Amino acid sequence: MRKADRLFQLVNLIRAHQPITAERLASRVGVSVRSIYRYIDDLSVSGIPIYGTTGVGYALDADFELPPLALNRLEWDALVLGVEMLAAAADAELGAAARALLGKISASVVRPPNPDSAAIRALGEMSGRTRLHLAALRKAIEQAQALTITYAHADGEVSRRLVYPLGLFYWGGKWTVGTWCEARGAYRDFRVDRIAAIIPAEQAFADNPAIDLRTYMRYQQDQWDSRVGTDSTLSV
Repeated sequence: MRKADRLFQLVNLIRAHQPITAERLASRVGVSVRSIYRYIDDLSVSGIPIYGTTGVGYALDADFELPPLALNRLEWDALVLGVEMLAAAADAELGAAARALLGKISASVVRPPNPDSAAIRALGEMSGRTRLHLAALRKAIEQAQALTITYAHADGEVSRRLVYPLGLFYWGGKWTVGTWCEARGAYRDFRVDRIAAIIPAEQAFADNPAIDLRTYMRYQQDQWDSRVGTDSTLSV
């Protein structure tokens, strides 16, 4: 990474997380604390109003504004590709938000390329029913809303489950929703394209500190580690 890019990254990190310590900045940027001190000196000399408080960290003057962005060709292609992938794979509301974000970034970029000229593109569309389910699941997660889902399993069996949706995960073509399933009394994942119907449940979201996204993610990591550890083809 060029020094200019690293300095820009540093300013963005300070603005987003201020006050932030040199140690945390070093960890986020991937350099030594000594390098952070040098970069802070360089930024101060160039006129960036950064101030530090011992034991607290660095912060920016409240009136400071960054100059317009300057993206190179590859950065712009990555931005357009990310927006297109989200617009093609997410629900309509989230896709529209991604396109609006691209417009806002374009307005702040120095001489932005034409989005249609991006060399790397994302093509394809998700089914309308899956998009509707994604929107319903996303809102249920935001509102901590329990749901009753009708689900078609791979073997053709259809079941109804009371679930507490915790997170949506995209696997390059397929979405899954991570949930706490009341019928199983455990975390379960469901493919969104196999959900036939979603109905808000009258039951309140489980008031259980063990049922949350962070615990679900730890559970998934433990499951993955267990599979890797028992697979002889993956052992070192």
